[in-house]
Amino acid sequence: MIERTFVMIKPDGVKRALIGEVIRRFENSGLKLIGMKMLHVDKDFAKKHYTEDITVRRGEAVRNMLLDYVVEGPVVAMVWEGVVAIEVVRKIVGGTEPRTAVPGTIRGDYTHVSYAYADAKKLPVKNIIHASGDAKDAAHEVALWFSAKELFSYTNVHDVHLY
Repeated sequence: MIERTFVMIKPDGVKRALIGEVIRRFENSGLKLIGMKMLHVDKDFAKKHYTEDITVRRGEAVRNMLLDYVVEGPVVAMVWEGVVAIEVVRKIVGGTEPRTAVPGTIRGDYTHVSYAYADAKKLPVKNIIHASGDAKDAAHEVALWFSAKELFSYTNVHDVHLY
């Protein structure tokens, strides 16, 4: 099944000049980039991305830190397409907590902070990247960040292996 999923390079990933490296990893896997833009996110928009659901799972303080974090600089929003794209992207990105992210993943190679350290310092966990967690999240996030006109259909070299 061909899926679409949302990926955002967060402000720390942009500031650290990791945009090209992140894109390279997804392209090398055979995924297709079908939408991309760089923008500053305001708090109102950030609240639509980091919904109340995260408050239930992680608490109000964590949500507020995430909201502050995502508005501190530009982000790069992308939509990737491919066979089981959501799962493939999640594997490439690595675990949410940098401390436990496996080497070879984006977070495992470029971050190391633990939840405990961030909590003690009252800081967000700066982990470079966001990726949709499942099909429901992907549908919501793609529609939130991109209009249909901003998503492109085209053939690339990897398509010959899919059709």
